Amino acid sequence: MAQAAKKLRIGVIFGGRSAEHEVSLTSARAVLASLDPAKYDVTLLGITREGRWLPLGEAGSGQVDPASLMAPYNDETKVEISDRVSLLADPTIHGLAEIKQTAGKFNMQLGGTLDVIFPVLHGPYGEDGTLQGLLELANVPYVGCGVLASATGMDKVMARQVFKQNGLPVLDYFLLKRRDWETGPHSQDEWLSRIETEIGFPCFVKPVNMGSSVGVSKARDRQELAAALTTAARFDRKIMIEKGINPRELEVAVLGNDEPVVSVVGEIHVGQKADFYDYQAKYQDSEIGFTIPADIPVELSQRIQALAIKAYLALDCAGLTRVDFFQDRQTGELYLNEVNTLPGFTPVSMYPVMWEKSGLSYPALLDKLIELALERHADKNRNELSI
Repeated sequence: MAQAAKKLRIGVIFGGRSAEHEVSLTSARAVLASLDPAKYDVTLLGITREGRWLPLGEAGSGQVDPASLMAPYNDETKVEISDRVSLLADPTIHGLAEIKQTAGKFNMQLGGTLDVIFPVLHGPYGEDGTLQGLLELANVPYVGCGVLASATGMDKVMARQVFKQNGLPVLDYFLLKRRDWETGPHSQDEWLSRIETEIGFPCFVKPVNMGSSVGVSKARDRQELAAALTTAARFDRKIMIEKGINPRELEVAVLGNDEPVVSVVGEIHVGQKADFYDYQAKYQDSEIGFTIPADIPVELSQRIQALAIKAYLALDCAGLTRVDFFQDRQTGELYLNEVNTLPGFTPVSMYPVMWEKSGLSYPALLDKLIELALERHADKNRNELSI
């Protein structure tokens, strides 16, 4: 009788310090519900809003609600945390350390090893290369892009510079540092005048290193622009002001390592309540709709897919990335908006839904991502570290 294949031990990390904490919990719920318990033993690793790593047990059947698990630690009346967990950077350990607090003292003991880490984290400290750097030091396989692609993809301005160098179309933009906006050397009126001259109205103001449209505002005049800059400055030290157009919002999902494949194109339809696809529209507006595949000509769909692959390879992405485009309704011009290297995995998130519409189910997509993580890790470990 053939022996059953050994199950992989998957560490699913969720929560995190970013403003996208809640989105991560919703994504993690869907991921945990779809990881096949016959293939995987799942270890739950929750990160509080303050950045504490918590051992939250095993997923069991997968019917786990990360939001409920994290609630006692995220609420104003937080429970006292006595047990914590850490991923050690030591590559010879290849796993976790359990940290117990007794009488004000911390005692650490080695925990189990992990075969693959699945980060279900969005935004800073999860999607921006910081966690990926720790995982590289620990030499643990992980789902998604590496340090460079994660950091570059998260930084909207750096990503645009790479896109422009590779001949990919992007909208005009202006970069402003929070320090310059708040303390000079130029007055705020001077900055407003310069932005009005170089970018014009309407424009969109975005924190450079943030996702899920957190801190993004539309400005139609100087007063709204000033308010938008102040809002964006709450979330990042760098602020991007981008030329506003009346766009169709078209997205595509990319999957793979060195030979990526692309899904069908999807289109987002913003309801009348939302002026643009902001955070509330993404996660709270019932009027938001999707058309997958998008109702666009075959030639446009093929162009979007080709540009998405080009952007993916330009950033040296791995595993997965969602690539977002704008098409100007007036001119028909197509622009690359941004890439999302750890896109939402909620049941209604575009990335998994586009793959479902392309013939790849949610559980099969998770299997493929884990396979790609192991493939990428094996390839990287071929590198010689000494002469």
